[in-house]
Amino acid sequence: MLFAVILCIAWGFTPTVLASEYSESVPVKSEYSKTPASENAENCDGIGYLPPNPNLREAESRGRCTWYLWTGGNDKYYRNVAKQTRGEVDLLSLLDSTIVDRDKRFEVFGTLNDPGCEKATEPDEYGLLLDKCKDPQSSGIIGLRKFKNPNFDPVKWNVEQYKQDAQIEPPYRIGQSCAICHVAFNPLKPPKDPVHPKWENLVPALGNQYIKENALFDAKLKPNDFRWQVLNTQKPGTSDTSRIATDHINNPNVINSIFNLSDRPKYPEVMNDGSTQEVNHILKDGADSLGVATASLRVYVNIGMCGDYWLSLHDAVWGRKPQRPFDIEKARKDCKDWRNTEVRMPDMEAFLKTIKPMHLADAPGGEAFLTKDKEVLKRGKIIFANSCATCHSSKQPRQEIAVDSEKAKQWYLESVLSNDFLDHNFLSDDRRYPVTLIGTNAGRALGTNATKGHIWDEFSSKTYKELPSPGELTLFNPFDKSKPIEFKVPTGGVGYYRTPSLISVWATAPFLHNNTVGKYNEDPSVAGRIDAYQSAMEELLWPEKRQGIISKTTQNSKLELSQQGIIKIPVPKGMPVDLLANINPTEAVTDLNLVNLFQDLKPEGGLKGKLERVLLRANKSPDFIEDKGHTFGSELSDEDKKALIEFVKTF
Repeated sequence: MLFAVILCIAWGFTPTVLASEYSESVPVKSEYSKTPASENAENCDGIGYLPPNPNLREAESRGRCTWYLWTGGNDKYYRNVAKQTRGEVDLLSLLDSTIVDRDKRFEVFGTLNDPGCEKATEPDEYGLLLDKCKDPQSSGIIGLRKFKNPNFDPVKWNVEQYKQDAQIEPPYRIGQSCAICHVAFNPLKPPKDPVHPKWENLVPALGNQYIKENALFDAKLKPNDFRWQVLNTQKPGTSDTSRIATDHINNPNVINSIFNLSDRPKYPEVMNDGSTQEVNHILKDGADSLGVATASLRVYVNIGMCGDYWLSLHDAVWGRKPQRPFDIEKARKDCKDWRNTEVRMPDMEAFLKTIKPMHLADAPGGEAFLTKDKEVLKRGKIIFANSCATCHSSKQPRQEIAVDSEKAKQWYLESVLSNDFLDHNFLSDDRRYPVTLIGTNAGRALGTNATKGHIWDEFSSKTYKELPSPGELTLFNPFDKSKPIEFKVPTGGVGYYRTPSLISVWATAPFLHNNTVGKYNEDPSVAGRIDAYQSAMEELLWPEKRQGIISKTTQNSKLELSQQGIIKIPVPKGMPVDLLANINPTEAVTDLNLVNLFQDLKPEGGLKGKLERVLLRANKSPDFIEDKGHTFGSELSDEDKKALIEFVKTF
């Protein structure tokens, strides 16, 4: 989600949030419409307005309001971030059309304009050029919510001074809801103009594969700043959910689509209190393993809810001190925003369970992209049954059949060929598999935040925290191809990926957990989505078509370390970004004399000798190729691959 990058850009600043500074968020009254609720809008219990959905029950409707509009009080947190970074990270400034024109937001940021808003023709009374919206709390961008700032003093206000460093209290604070990343263009009703969507052109949980999280927060950085270089590695449609609290691994991940949650498999997990419960595995590595509602609460904390307590437990970006686990009971007792959010989670889960697959056949002109050849389609089904269904189906054989390979093969074949195979199918077994088997870039699987003693300890199960090491990875060495890197995966939860769902995968390319396989064409039309899908499937099944992506610095840059004064480390052009981004800089500076090694480096000279070895040894994820792995199916014949592509397109 968007929160992943909020403080990456603020390296050198450690936000300190004071509880006494905060008061409740204050709604903003609308001047655009005197009666916004009367204009075919649903009043969401004081938190905003949405077009009504008559197909939802009362609880589901409340959950929909939470999903789109609820921020959990994190506008207070983001205001503090703006001050601490002297405006480098300031959500309010992103909304001012004098900074980025409203008609350029999709192109520049990949964000979605609120259909209930229109472009302002003149600044408001405070000199800010903000959208005019029917919903008084809408900021103009879906998922960013506007509140009155209780600390605003009109006597002290100076708009030009505010734009310089954001230290003066502005009239508004901006919070963030789940919608900022999860609401997307509707594949079945794509917008004629992405800049001016209608509500019918939006869906709640496909995941916005066009959002450019890095662009949202690097506007004030230059390529000679290593922070810009790190952000520049991030692919559209991804979010690095462990930049804060940092795990010292650069690993932006695709924003998950959500479908058929009622059919999502559950597995017995031993909870931290010793009990055993059937729960879903959530996050790419299955780390959130206490159920959907608790996992959702963790997300709200990670985007700023209960920020005063949360930030007392870790050094947000630098990680200069050991993390301490977030105490759920303490938050429930002391943080009003936690309690107010917790009571909303059952309804939000109920809403998310209403979201069903979107099939290409139902899209305008979609039939033209589907094969009419029944034999090709049958062939694709057989290939899927033999090569994919063991992982990419929630319909699984009974244990006594599964242990017999021949019986299991026949069972999968009959299952996939049946007319109801796609009905109530999550298209994933949702199991955790070792990265040593999957072979994709290991960065996300190696994240430590949910392991024992770390920030999200109480949000992962005992089962997760006791997972054994999946073994050793043999990784490409970008400095010496003849000497592969041997990396032992630690024990205690890391080193696994869960199977992603393939529901509506025709609409969600590029592929893999980091969106590196397939073209990114920024085209939400049906034809555009199929073009991206075809490209991604071909790279998936013909790995030789992949680029072998290793993100490298585009020019000489510097990394500033704030440790007893400013230390500037020169970073040469052409260096793999993750060579430096995937280390704990404080440990490296203290234990490995990293600064002295870099100071002796001539920027144009590249990396050699001891410095290279030191960085590789300190690296928490020395896996530099981003678009590798998941080569299952690559051994198939070309005709089998083509048939498989046609069948998967129907999901």
